[in-house]
Amino acid sequence: MERPMGLRGMRRRILGLAAAACLCAGAARAADTTPRIITLAPSATELVYAAGAGADIVGTVLRSDYPPAARDIPRIGDGVQYSEESVLALRPTLVVAWYPTDASRALARRLRTLNTPLVYVDPKSLDDIPALIRQLGGRLGTQRQANSAAAALQQRIDRLRPAPAPAQTVFIEVSADPLFTLGRDPLVNDLLARCGGINPYADSRVAAPQVSVESVLHLNPRVLIMSPYGGETLAARTRWWADHGLPAARQGRIYAVDPDWLHRPGPRLVDAAEAICADLRSSR
Repeated sequence: MERPMGLRGMRRRILGLAAAACLCAGAARAADTTPRIITLAPSATELVYAAGAGADIVGTVLRSDYPPAARDIPRIGDGVQYSEESVLALRPTLVVAWYPTDASRALARRLRTLNTPLVYVDPKSLDDIPALIRQLGGRLGTQRQANSAAAALQQRIDRLRPAPAPAQTVFIEVSADPLFTLGRDPLVNDLLARCGGINPYADSRVAAPQVSVESVLHLNPRVLIMSPYGGETLAARTRWWADHGLPAARQGRIYAVDPDWLHRPGPRLVDAAEAICADLRSSR
């Protein structure tokens, strides 16, 4: 026969149950504070990984494919359009975008009602890239990994070796047909300046102007750098420009750089900078 529980035993049991409840509540709160990150651009994905929080990304866009682990993350859109409902269903604690768009502003308004921040990572210079990695690390609680990655990138940026003076004019071919280049793009123009180059379209009113073949021939850039898309190759474009009379192509001063390095404003832009600096030194 069970003995009746005395007042002291009852109090002990109540205290034990209360303690267990507190532990469960604490565990739930800890689980609730685990970051759930959504990235709205491939460069944002790469920056979050560099900051040490890639495993906390629960949703991203189609072209987020680096590092390789990013290919397994669920997709919520293509980077231009995305499903707000899909974003909200993933219960993010942080959304990271590249730059403000109509779609990101609309999403930010909905997230604001849930007290979920949306932040932009839009570097304007090479030095901004390690700075953004540190900021993300501070926000996500991964300061050690972020500071280490940022310091390594900053060292590589500081060691960039420009080509000898004078500065060389550099035409960057973004696409061949139609012919597009980079214009008012402060990040890439900062990269070129550090390598001893000048973008002749830097004062364009847009970031990626369409230009004519005749205008490029008239400018006669000393160096042409292309980022191969689709079936375009360095050899094919070199022949094409040489046939059209561009001295840079005829004299071997046309180079290729991985488009994902050059056109994603994230850590691998430093890879592009090192390659372009080497190309401009070679062209001398």
